[in-house]
Parts: sequence; structure tokens; C-alpha cells
Amino acid sequence: MNLRRLNHARAWRFFNTGGGGSIDLNCPHTCMRVLVLASGGKDSSYSTWWATLRGWEVAGLVTIRVTGDDSMMFQVPTTALAGMQAASAEIAWLPLAIDGDEETEMQILENALERIVHGSRKPRSQTWSKIEMDESMWPEGWKWPSNMRRLRPAEPIEGLVVGAIRSDYQKTRVEQMCARLNIKSFTPLWHHDAGSHMRELVSHGHRIMITSVSTDGLGEEWVGRILSHADVIELENQSINHRFNMDGEGGEFETAVLDAPWMNYAIKTQHTIHWTGRRGWVDIWGAELV
Repeated sequence: MNLRRLNHARAWRFFNTGGGGSIDLNCPHTCMRVLVLASGGKDSSYSTWWATLRGWEVAGLVTIRVTGDDSMMFQVPTTALAGMQAASAEIAWLPLAIDGDEETEMQILENALERIVHGSRKPRSQTWSKIEMDESMWPEGWKWPSNMRRLRPAEPIEGLVVGAIRSDYQKTRVEQMCARLNIKSFTPLWHHDAGSHMRELVSHGHRIMITSVSTDGLGEEWVGRILSHADVIELENQSINHRFNMDGEGGEFETAVLDAPWMNYAIKTQHTIHWTGRRGWVDIWGAELV
């Protein structure tokens, strides 16, 4: 662990949180080899850090790339940033294209995980074929990291870490899938206080961009904003005045993490902000590790 990570680890009060009802507290902290369901947003970023600070091996980040307009389970915009995050941290990446159909999306994820959770002793290259790169839906104009590794684990996977906070729908479906795959499910942020969560994210070095807003109280000036301590205070005040979830759990806003204590390099983006008068979003047309 480098000095940057060590300083953040010492400051991390959430490390021994009582949140995350799915955590098996009887499991020795060094025993797990896990995957993280990563969207590129704040919650999966914090969950990845949580796993590394427990001494676990994060074998890969699994990212759902939604091809349709929406999904009941998964984040839709800017999810390719999870690939950038994985390359930054030298973690393997597995993108999965899913159309967002409620009836089939979890089955597609389960089928993909079933093929890899047992590992394989057969030597397999972690480089990407042309077909795999095309299937990753990598955005045009984004620089493909030279150290991007394809997830092909040699050893069995023992758990899946998910950044769910309050969605029983999401948590239950993931737990049921993990039970069928005979792996453990971990939700370290479960029922974590929204205010504490947002403050800790910023305090501990997660560089968070607001990538979309769709609620009263968050205007055009919030789109593309990198959250500071002052922004978190303002966000809390706005959430009280306009009665929305401070952590965005109701879909009030989406986020992307451009740097974090578990990453070795930051992500630099080129983007355009769009505003319709009621909602806004960031169109990221360029990204690279710096």
C-alpha cells in the first residue's frame, strides 16, 4: 500500500462500520477473493476501497453496460469510467452488455459470472480480442488504457461486493444470485447514513463529478461539478429544503469518480454539459488516465 492509500486508510472511520447487513463478520479479513459490481460511480468506488482495506483481493470489476434506455438494477450513464478505474488500479475488468430488460438482466449477469467464479487453471491471456473490445462498448474518443486487463481469474471467486445503500430490490436480487452461484454477497454501504456517506467520500479523497441531475433544488450549476466539502454542505441544505435524497438514492443525481484512494492515476475528462430547463447531464466525449 502506498503512502497515499495508507494516510486515507488511517483516517477511514467507516472501515469497521456496522452497515452492510450481508457482511460475514466471522470470516477472517484476509480470506476473500472478490469481484466488485462497479458502475464508475461513488458507491461502487467506496465499496472497492472498503474491500481493499479489509485486505481482500479484488480480482476484478464487473460493469453492466446497459444498451437500452434504462434499467431497474443498474446505472446507465458513464459506466465505461469503471474500465478506466480498473486500469488505474491494475484490476481486471469485465464489461457486460445488457439491454436493461427487468426479466432478463439478472440472468445475463448470473450466466456471465457462472463462467468465471470457479476460476481456471488453464493459462488464459488477459489481453483483449478485437471482438471483446467491440463488445465493451468503449466510447469513441476515449483513450483505451494500455494496461487494461480482461477478467479471466485463475483462482475461484468467493464473493461479490455491491454498493447498494437502500434498494431492497437490488440487494435481494443480488443476494439470491450469489446464493445460486455459491459465493458470498457483501453490501458494505447498506443503510449507511446519507450525510455521513457523502462527507466521508469527499474527506477521504474520492473525486466525485455530478454527471446528471433530475430534481428540484439541483440546477444547471450542479451538472459537471466536482464535489468539495462546501458543496456537500450545500447539497445537504438543498436536500432538506427540496425533500430529496442527499446521496442520490432516489435517482436525483448520478455520479462518476475521477480519482480515489484505491486508484493509482486520476481520470481526465473532456465533456459538454447539457441542460433542458428541468434536468441536465454531462456528455463525456474524451477520457484518459493521467
